[in-house]
Amino acid sequence: MTKREASKHKIDRRLGVNLWGRAKSPLNRNRQYGPGQHGQKRKKPTDYGIQLMAKQRLKGYYGNITEGQFRRYYHEAVRRRGDTGENLVELLERRLDAVVYRMKFVATVFAARQFVSHGHARVNGRRVTIPSYLVKDGDLIEVSGKAKEMATVLEAVVAPDRNVPDYVTVDTTALKGNFVRGPKLADIPYTVQMEPHLVIEYYSR
Repeated sequence: MTKREASKHKIDRRLGVNLWGRAKSPLNRNRQYGPGQHGQKRKKPTDYGIQLMAKQRLKGYYGNITEGQFRRYYHEAVRRRGDTGENLVELLERRLDAVVYRMKFVATVFAARQFVSHGHARVNGRRVTIPSYLVKDGDLIEVSGKAKEMATVLEAVVAPDRNVPDYVTVDTTALKGNFVRGPKLADIPYTVQMEPHLVIEYYSR
């Protein structure tokens, strides 16, 4: 097991959920308590604790997003019209690494970040190496150059463990697709329940 795999498993144990629906997650062992020798002695969480865990789940789902970045998404969500929680998840789903993951060009959100950083993704024909780049409605995202021959990409596209959501379209032969629209919370195929309204409560304290 690599260090990164171990780190993912620690995140699952700490948050108490199989965050990415991975088959090898330690949460699949049906333990009803947290990690560590004192895991079985944890008290009922406070309202603050519940809000914090909701924030950690949502932030952790998208990989290596820093607290500063996540807080900026919150402020942008507040600034926009409409429901702040819906705005927040839409912003997160517009990240280029998230779109690459949703299109199944990679197997994990962590691989998506690396994929974009290494220049394997193009947006409207232009190479983009910033994982946090926000994709717009109608943008064309495609796998570039030699990356189309990478075994990891070809395996991810045909993997049966995830479905492509309807707010993106994908041509699995050409390895390209379009970001159709910004999704609502109900459209996003989270593997665990996300509660963005609690995240908003956490930051608005």
